[in-house]
Amino acid sequence: MACPESHDADPPGTGGDRPRALTVAGSDSSAGAGVQADLKTFSDFGVYAACVVTAVTAQSTRGITQALHMPPDLVRAQLDAVLGDIGADAAKTGMLANAAIARVVAESFKERRIANLVVDPVLRAKDGTALLDRAGLTALRDLLLPLAAIVTPNAPEASALAEMPVENSDQAREAARRIADMGCRSVLITGGHLQGEPADIFYHEGEFAQLKAERILGPAVHGTGCALSAAIAALLALGRPLRDAVVEAHGYLQAQLRRAISIGSGFRVLPPP
Repeated sequence: MACPESHDADPPGTGGDRPRALTVAGSDSSAGAGVQADLKTFSDFGVYAACVVTAVTAQSTRGITQALHMPPDLVRAQLDAVLGDIGADAAKTGMLANAAIARVVAESFKERRIANLVVDPVLRAKDGTALLDRAGLTALRDLLLPLAAIVTPNAPEASALAEMPVENSDQAREAARRIADMGCRSVLITGGHLQGEPADIFYHEGEFAQLKAERILGPAVHGTGCALSAAIAALLALGRPLRDAVVEAHGYLQAQLRRAISIGSGFRVLPPP
């Protein structure tokens, strides 16, 4: 499948030259992940932050107790409102919940010709709650991935997308190739779930790079995938080349992980701006 062509984002509205980033994701009432984590990350990079909510979750640092998916026509209305007025120099997706929402999001981004699209294929919450159904995964794979500048799965998500085990760096490389063949320009498989010392596997323009990190001890940290993908989107909105944006976002997340805080009785969260 051919890579998507690069196009200019919608022109600025009344915001002058301030870069604009959009997140399309679920709301996390604990603010550790989802839309809230993305908006905090965008703010860290000084870009104007807009959002489209795909679902509302009742969520604490311990997990999700209830979720309500937005009607697809309301998701589309949010996309039309933001992109038709403010525009977006970059966008990212997180929790899409189901196939109908995934289709609406893909259709909107294709129509608006959003070039700097970061797809975080969120399948499960940190507590294991499913956040995208099987039909939704198929829609994400078939409709959204071909529009993406980069896809940022963790190992279980890469396994689901590539339909193969992803437990070590060699398998991660093969999965990255398979995911790239679905039409996206680049793939970053995060290494926290892989065997051995953690290293993200970055596949870009037919070449691999390893972004190494230290394994930080202590309770698990919630919202890391959201922050990483949001940081890449923010940096793309600022005009960074994709390779530079990935490297800088990786370093940003490592610094944030070292500053993670315990705010409730469950998972740790990344610090506020």
